[in-house]
Amino acid sequence: MHCVSVVVISTLAAGASLSQPAAAPRVALFGDVHIHTTYSFDAFTGGQIRTGPDDAYRYAKGEAIPTPAGGFLRISGPPLDFLAVSDHAEYLGAHAAMLDPSSPTYGHPDADRLVPPSASQELVSNISTMRQLIEEDHALLGHAVIEDAWMKSIEAADRHNEPGKFTAMIGYEYTMSQGGRHLHRNVMFRGSNVPTRPFSSRDGDPEDLWTWLDEQRARGIEGLAIPHNTNQSDGRAFPMETWKGRPIDKAFAEKRMRNEPIAEISQQKGTSEVHPSLSPNDEWADFQIVQYFLNRATNTDPISIFKGGYWRDALKTGLEMQENSGFNPYELGAIGSSDSHTSAGWYQEDNLDTTRARAIRSGSAYPEDDADWEGFWTPRTSTHGSGGLAGVWAEENTRASIFDAMRRRETFATSGPRIRVRLMGGFGLAEKLAVVNDQVAEAYAQGVPMGGVLTEAKGAPSFLVWALRDPHAGWLQRAQIIKGWVKDGEAQEQIFDVTCSDGLEPDPKTHRCGDNGARVNLADCSISRDKGAVELQTVWTDPDFDPDQRSFYYLRVMENPTCRWSTFDAIRLGIEPNPDIAATLQERAWSSPIWYKPAE
Repeated sequence: MHCVSVVVISTLAAGASLSQPAAAPRVALFGDVHIHTTYSFDAFTGGQIRTGPDDAYRYAKGEAIPTPAGGFLRISGPPLDFLAVSDHAEYLGAHAAMLDPSSPTYGHPDADRLVPPSASQELVSNISTMRQLIEEDHALLGHAVIEDAWMKSIEAADRHNEPGKFTAMIGYEYTMSQGGRHLHRNVMFRGSNVPTRPFSSRDGDPEDLWTWLDEQRARGIEGLAIPHNTNQSDGRAFPMETWKGRPIDKAFAEKRMRNEPIAEISQQKGTSEVHPSLSPNDEWADFQIVQYFLNRATNTDPISIFKGGYWRDALKTGLEMQENSGFNPYELGAIGSSDSHTSAGWYQEDNLDTTRARAIRSGSAYPEDDADWEGFWTPRTSTHGSGGLAGVWAEENTRASIFDAMRRRETFATSGPRIRVRLMGGFGLAEKLAVVNDQVAEAYAQGVPMGGVLTEAKGAPSFLVWALRDPHAGWLQRAQIIKGWVKDGEAQEQIFDVTCSDGLEPDPKTHRCGDNGARVNLADCSISRDKGAVELQTVWTDPDFDPDQRSFYYLRVMENPTCRWSTFDAIRLGIEPNPDIAATLQERAWSSPIWYKPAE
């Protein structure tokens, strides 16, 4: 999947043809670094998933894999470029081992207490039983079983890794939850040289994980961690003190950034970009906002603390800490993924079929004659989506190249569609790009890509903004620059629509595009096919730049409205869409930021 630079700064209408510009030095690759298989305790016990890492890689490469219901799944759209199976390190493979005749735990007398008779068994109760058994019989879930499952996961990745064609990365999930508050991370490794056993939350908190990653790096094993579901952390994902209760200092900040350069901001359990209460002037902040903790048996305990749980707010907090204390632990790039627990990511809203809707209906079968929505979705699951995608700009489709893109934060996230986005910045860039043919090469030579840092201001910075629609999804509506900066020690933010579809121009006072007239027919989910753009591109210069103010800039690209998965399900079921759930959404993509730092 190669992305190209564009010679002419333009906005192309839906159906228009693209020019044939020169190839870019790096290509856009799409993947998923957050897939669970039968080796994850919750996938095994909550849905009776019996497909393993091999199946996950086969699905990502375009092959069909079996489902628990007896059917088959195949990815909708082209195969992915890369995938990492990230099963939970906690109890890794322990349940699956009980069904594996080659495992020392096969036939264990307590197996029937851990292998549920049906998918309706309460997961919370099952986990409680599992923890009790750990205390009673440590050998049941001892290091030998975990190391065996870890080795099998590594072997599956190596079998499916095809450098230059498909990359199977090696990784796992570190899963710490403090009272249901998520401090989860996906841990990725650069190559096939990996530890013999993953570090889990039973071994320590996230800071201890970074210490372990530092120790592995000293041994020649390069890895990084990616926080996710920060929206369900209740403010503990991006705190002002450590998880051990100490104030954050420079050493902590440097340790975090050394080991966590990016964050997952879009997945099926909601987005973590921004919350409406933290950014009340952002009209698009109320997108896939999850209101309840995942690990709770009821929906009576909503998430109440949002500051410290969302990416944009963390970026702003980082600027304040840099200004006031001299260090920034939150210079974080962006990535998306699915967090699927079926060995297969959905990625597209219309790919969620009726069987999934039935499966989340309080554990009961869907009665065909039921024509109302009572009990159909819990408030918690109604805000879930189809899952995001990870995007990287890499020299080639290999483990090392993809990992290095993550390390330097030249990454982007999408809510599911394969929208390609690029943000590059520099001083005097607008004038330079106006007289060259290969704008991307010039931007690399004269500026920095997303994830980079600008210093030594020479006038106001300019940014090359570029987005290309997913040909299997909606048309693009607008591209926005989100700017954050510090004034008098406090962070500010502003949203600029910088290019619009359908010949519209951003209003010079409001910085907003006008309505392009795109509409959705809720009777059949058909959309306006003469509205929107195939491509959006411009060069934007910050009109309010102050060289003495620390700042960041990132790109957000919006599609025209399309149906949510809940509306597609309503049509399939022959009932009206639930009036309490948004019928449509605007899929989107986000770049990693570019930071500006004044000279010290």
